[in-house]
Amino acid sequence: MATSRGPTVSRALSTLLANGSIPVAAYRQDLAAYTAAKRSLGHLSGTRRAELGAVIANLQAIAGAGGLTASRAPVLFLTLERNRRWWTTEPLLSAAERVSFPDSKIVWEYYPGQGIEIQWLGTFGKANGYFNSGHENGNMRQLLNEAIPLATARAGGIAWEYLFRFDGGVPPWTSGLSQGTALQALSRGYQRFKDPAYLQAAQQALGIFKTPTPTGVRVKTKAGANYAQYTFAPSDRILNGFIQALVGLYEYTSITKDPVGLELFEAGDAEARAQVPHYDTGAWSLYDQFGESSLNYHELLTEFLQHLCERTRRGPPMVAGATPPPASTTPTTTTSSPSGGTAPSARTAAGASPIPGDSVYCATAQRFTTDLQTPPVVSLLSTRVRAGTRAGVTISLSKISTVSLTVRKGTKVVWTNRATVAAGKPKLLWVTPSAGGSFSITLSAADLAGNFSTAHGTITVTRK
Repeated sequence: MATSRGPTVSRALSTLLANGSIPVAAYRQDLAAYTAAKRSLGHLSGTRRAELGAVIANLQAIAGAGGLTASRAPVLFLTLERNRRWWTTEPLLSAAERVSFPDSKIVWEYYPGQGIEIQWLGTFGKANGYFNSGHENGNMRQLLNEAIPLATARAGGIAWEYLFRFDGGVPPWTSGLSQGTALQALSRGYQRFKDPAYLQAAQQALGIFKTPTPTGVRVKTKAGANYAQYTFAPSDRILNGFIQALVGLYEYTSITKDPVGLELFEAGDAEARAQVPHYDTGAWSLYDQFGESSLNYHELLTEFLQHLCERTRRGPPMVAGATPPPASTTPTTTTSSPSGGTAPSARTAAGASPIPGDSVYCATAQRFTTDLQTPPVVSLLSTRVRAGTRAGVTISLSKISTVSLTVRKGTKVVWTNRATVAAGKPKLLWVTPSAGGSFSITLSAADLAGNFSTAHGTITVTRK
């Protein structure tokens, strides 16, 4: 929402022009985009008005907080202009639907109540897809060339920020997951095209991994460092995002031979090796320290662990004493200079030793793969409940599943219930009859991957 405690959008732009941070042409273009968006808002109603209004409000709030900087202006006003165009001319969208615009490779996603926003994870994932195809070099170049100028100066380097409210986070924020994927794509771009602009952007992108939250994603731990999924949520330990950040750091270091990248990877690798075993329940993966993964996140985490397994099994991502290639001295964005070359870590200086990839990453990835084909284990724990009550039938369940409870008196079905419940000892509701007696129970459990199992038992209903 807009704030009166800081500068308005117009005033912030005037200040940037006055102090020479932006040229006249950029000032006029951005101010025109803001004026056009407010004018269009007045002609809209319903969902279209709400979505464009939310984007305008986020821009106003960022300006009011002093966040409308020269480096952030390009992505802010591109977001504003794309939303003005979409909500005045294009169809309504379903939640999480992704869209694109002609002549652009940037991926946008619809977040209800926040408009369409750049999906940086999807965008850099798309760049990696172009790289893996081996024949879409033109598309990969175009995407990286579009993305680099949209980075913002942050944490002594650059970051690709999210500009909308999400899960309690206030924009602008960024993510170790998306930034790790950006590192991977930029490093691969440099490897394939030898374009120093890609190397420089990748070097600058290390900044958030060196900087504590909420500016960066680094969270100090006893073992090393965790790289947070969200800059605004340092206490969240979302494993899939952390592992992908390490994949990106490894890829960057193996290509550039940058000792700074190795230090950052080693700090995260030490923490990940301590963390990963705690996310294996024995039957499924945990998403964070609180609950099990959805099917999509279980598969994603398995894939990321397999990637890290393959890389670490080959040994450390650089050789001791290697010199990173020089970055171009030509700026690629209006941001700070590259994050630089500090001295190698003690481990590197002493001689890097092989990292046993199969000790944690490979074994866990294999177990998670097996989980996708293993039926849940379900059994009945309750043996006696009270008559005429809303009783809880306690079961034992090995992994998150949809469980069906069927209660029979003889051959007659007297109660059914179905719910998706977490692993452990959940309860399923049974409104018990007022008369007592013995009832046969059938439990059917289907996990998120579709594996199925059943169990049977008997419960005695006792009168009050």
